[in-house]
Amino acid sequence: MHSPFPVHALRCSTTKGDFVRSPSCNHKGGPLSQGACSGEYVKCPWHGWEYSIVTGRGPTGFDEEQVAHYDIDERDGGGVYVRTPAVEPKRLKKHKRSHLLDAHPKSPGGPPRVLGISTTAMDDTNPRYSTSDALLEHALAHAESTGAETSRIRLRELDFAPCEGNYSKAAAACTWPCAITERDPDDGLTPVYEALVHWADIALVSTPIRWGAASGLYFKMAERLNCVQNQITTHGNVLIVDKVAAFIITGGQDNIQAVAGSMLGFFGELGFVFPPFSYVAHSRGWSAEDMQNNVRFVRKSDDLRVTTAELAQRSLAMWKLLAAGASASPSTVRAPRSRSPAARAVVARTSPAVDVTARVRGRKQTAHAHGRHGGADGNRTTTLLAMLSKQPFHVVSVVLCAVKALRPA
Repeated sequence: MHSPFPVHALRCSTTKGDFVRSPSCNHKGGPLSQGACSGEYVKCPWHGWEYSIVTGRGPTGFDEEQVAHYDIDERDGGGVYVRTPAVEPKRLKKHKRSHLLDAHPKSPGGPPRVLGISTTAMDDTNPRYSTSDALLEHALAHAESTGAETSRIRLRELDFAPCEGNYSKAAAACTWPCAITERDPDDGLTPVYEALVHWADIALVSTPIRWGAASGLYFKMAERLNCVQNQITTHGNVLIVDKVAAFIITGGQDNIQAVAGSMLGFFGELGFVFPPFSYVAHSRGWSAEDMQNNVRFVRKSDDLRVTTAELAQRSLAMWKLLAAGASASPSTVRAPRSRSPAARAVVARTSPAVDVTARVRGRKQTAHAHGRHGGADGNRTTTLLAMLSKQPFHVVSVVLCAVKALRPA
């Protein structure tokens, strides 16, 4: 006797017969039923991992990986049955763990670590004077003079790919570490992830104003940092805790407050906190197209050098408050945008007695003050993909279906 019960499986109909596989990719659980077929391989739509429809294994060189394979039984008038457990179970090759997942302990009592990130673009073979770079250097020099450790990253020196938009496929497809970093050991953004998530206590980010917005390099970096914020949404995992951010914004065009607001909003979503008067900015206005005079002004301005040093000092003071125990841990994170269980758990786990509405209202008031001073879960829907290939191996259809599995009663 056998007892039928519903189970999800991937049925692949081909010219070589029908095969039943696990519907989930071994990598991050992506839906293979939504993947494209090439020859005998189906490619996961999330991060591109491939598996043979016939054997369930990866392509040559990756064939130690295998998705589960089930025997199939089609009965006259009785539908499709598979036998469980799997004839060949899932096999996962042990991959090298990313160092970004490891703990990076800091020696107790060590000096604060200040990271400077320059987001201005430049041809280094024909360099120019950058007002945002110059003021960032003044801020870092002041931090160094107080005994802080400093480091600087110039995005223009890093070769990193743009975000692939995995979040647009599914929230769970945007992973930490970033899928690009995971598959490319030479990904140029790795030092940024390492520094922001692990090394730095304070991040000072500088940008020029380009057509009323931050630089293109800034936004290229910001899009790739979505994997940091998305950990809160999908796993309730806050990667940025008790870290301070502040900004330096310069340009020949105006729109300083909009640029600052965008940067404050984004870094706040990552988990950073801000000192009072959290950015220094300079612009001569929309009509000041004589950029050579803008450069001359910044070069000669003692006020800008003093205010950037003061920005670094305020950031250090804020960090010292956090280090002394005035923690900005996840219990003070505003109510998550998402209502996913993982996101709700951040608030529920860390501050069960806090009035979330009051907290949100309080943070809105704080943000306003900064502006003034600123200078398919459980859904068992059948999915059908009919895919045709010009290869000798002909894929007729790939179906995600609820079938009846046979197990001894």
